[in-house]
Amino acid sequence: MQNEIYSQTASASVDVGLRSYMQKIYNYMAAGLCLTALCAWLVANTSLLGVFFNITPDGGATLSVLGWIAFIAPLIMVFAFGWVISRGTAAQVRLLFWCYAATMGISLTPILLLYTGASLTRVFLISAGAFGGLSLWGYTTKRNLTGMGAFLHMGLIGLIIAMLVNLFVKSSGFDWALSVIGVVIFSGLTAYDTQALKLMYHPADDTEISSKKALSGALQLYLDFINLFLYLLRFLGDRR
Repeated sequence: MQNEIYSQTASASVDVGLRSYMQKIYNYMAAGLCLTALCAWLVANTSLLGVFFNITPDGGATLSVLGWIAFIAPLIMVFAFGWVISRGTAAQVRLLFWCYAATMGISLTPILLLYTGASLTRVFLISAGAFGGLSLWGYTTKRNLTGMGAFLHMGLIGLIIAMLVNLFVKSSGFDWALSVIGVVIFSGLTAYDTQALKLMYHPADDTEISSKKALSGALQLYLDFINLFLYLLRFLGDRR
């Protein structure tokens, strides 16, 4: 009887801790998305636009020196993230996460200039709904998604290679197909990553380790959401 009571108490403790851990991941992710959107809006609607972009007479824009730095910085920070998590403190990981979200906002500014505000809002809401449903399924499903994750990661590598090829081919039909494939891949990764993050939780983790895991998870889901949004925007967005 005592063993049964202990087992139930331990299970309830894990459930509470797991919910708190997952809530922290989603809170960090949501805050990162808000920071990205704010930075993109500030650059697009203030004099900062001229700092990061060279505006051409026909209304186009090219990256300035600072613009190139802001464009490349997120790529560098993604690779640095793992190193900081393994060697740095939770505070350093948190700072890197905020810096990443801010520079992503700057690099995504052309999206705000290219698409109408109404279509950006519409696609964002569609992305949020799809992401929420897929993440919930990944959290609650009893099915092991490990095999699906391996397949999706291979598909992601193929997608990147195909996109590089299309830079030279410049086929609109191929580009549309890649957008659809991108939506499928990042939809699947949303569910897979959510389950993987759930399984990463351990009730014995101290505050430092738990915070690092939450920030790492937030970055994974942040990237899933951003990519899902961008691929949906490619064929659902209305250009100016």
